[in-house]
Amino acid sequence: MKVVTAEEIALIDKLTIENYGIPSMVLMERAALSVVKHIIELKPKNLIILAGPGNNGGDGIAVGRILKNEGYKIKIFQPFPEDKLSEDCKKQIYIAEKFGLKVFARYPTEIELAHADVLIDAIFGTGLKKKIEGDLAKLIEYLNSLNKTVVAVDLPSGVSSDSGEILGCAVKAKITVTFGIPKRGHFLYPARDYVGSLYIEDIGFPKELIESESLKVSLITKEIATSLLPLRPSYSHKGTYGHLLVIAGSVGKTGAALLCGKSALRAGSGLVTIAVPAALKVVFQAKVLEEMILALPCNTKTISKDAIKPLEEFIRERADVIAFGPGVGINEDTLEILKFLLTSCNVPLVIDADGITLLSTDENLLRKAKTKTVITPHPGELSRLIKMPVKEIEAQRIEIAQKVAKVFNCTVVLKGVPTVVANEDGKTFINTTGNPGMATGGSGDVLTGIIASLIGQKLDPFYASVLGVYLHGLSGDLAALNKGYHGIIAFDLIEYLPLAIKKLSDEKHCQY
Repeated sequence: MKVVTAEEIALIDKLTIENYGIPSMVLMERAALSVVKHIIELKPKNLIILAGPGNNGGDGIAVGRILKNEGYKIKIFQPFPEDKLSEDCKKQIYIAEKFGLKVFARYPTEIELAHADVLIDAIFGTGLKKKIEGDLAKLIEYLNSLNKTVVAVDLPSGVSSDSGEILGCAVKAKITVTFGIPKRGHFLYPARDYVGSLYIEDIGFPKELIESESLKVSLITKEIATSLLPLRPSYSHKGTYGHLLVIAGSVGKTGAALLCGKSALRAGSGLVTIAVPAALKVVFQAKVLEEMILALPCNTKTISKDAIKPLEEFIRERADVIAFGPGVGINEDTLEILKFLLTSCNVPLVIDADGITLLSTDENLLRKAKTKTVITPHPGELSRLIKMPVKEIEAQRIEIAQKVAKVFNCTVVLKGVPTVVANEDGKTFINTTGNPGMATGGSGDVLTGIIASLIGQKLDPFYASVLGVYLHGLSGDLAALNKGYHGIIAFDLIEYLPLAIKKLSDEKHCQY
């Protein structure tokens, strides 16, 4: 499912009206009917509609008129001056009054708000650009304090449609009903906390417009994830599913390498070899069963640059994909190894954690990559790489992921809430799985292993990343069902990963 900006939905609306001949008032009527459907399910007794000056307000007034005609007790408040009203909003006021429904040209009083059991927020939609202030801000703050059931029309008022920013203040809805196609602000924080339950209703936009390839951002739905899941044919062997080389681990950071390797096996890798400092070979060997260990020359804490030659030989003869970075350590030796991997390897490369910090020491290093590369930064790591404050990255997660992917010609997995996956062509996915319990050390190492495993199973690195973040989050959701949020650890994600894959494979009817 595509996700759009305010500009993109405005163009879809315009083309629907002008090129396809569907009048704006028809679209508005269908939008109102779709909102009414959800309101009736609430069995309201006393409703208040807060209408704005634009077409969002027109939608709300149409909702009120339909409900009034069905016998519901309604009051509509539209406090904006007439010269600020859109033409369709004016028409809806005229129609409502013909139906005997008065539209009050003022704000509701505190008593009126308190008396209502359901409130419909139709003040502002996707077009809001400036902060809400003054009397309207006070009204919204009071409304939120009442803890009433609020239904938002298209988008809670005060939410930025594009960034998810709160523009001064915003209505906190229990239900949001949007039309045709969701907006970015429905899924980005902090706005996501104001949306409540989101319903996407068809109001007649042409399918070719809302599914156009020109719309670059999509949600990772269960259907998309299922379509990407690699098949497991009956006639196959361990070599069929790829050999992953994990270059990771150092003194004090052995767990990162183990989590990465184990998650790759649980995600379906046929073979996993973990390349580690020779000094730690005994430690690693005592911890693994299915994984293999490649002991490499080392310095006092990490793999040394003398490991490049044996790595080159191993990669040439055996590796299908490489994961580099979890706990690998940060020094000149590990930097030289990363330079070798980027400039000399012909297999896909997933870079995480310490690997991304190493990339940040040379802004041109990633540009030199000779192979398909995936980077999986959290905002702090990306901040070091692109020299941008974390706050600015968080405020524009989608745009920053797209820009970095284009500049460095790679796939970017910007971890966080929500995780965003973008490629060099601007194609972008927003993840829909995951929960706060996954905010625990090692969770990122598990994700790296999953993505690398899927690449080894012959998925394109971009789509391996899309499926990987979905499965990673779904594993966390399944773990939370049994363990709650507080007690989840990274290894729980690995334990629940097979069940997450099974949920998708059951949909796809794979041969397991």
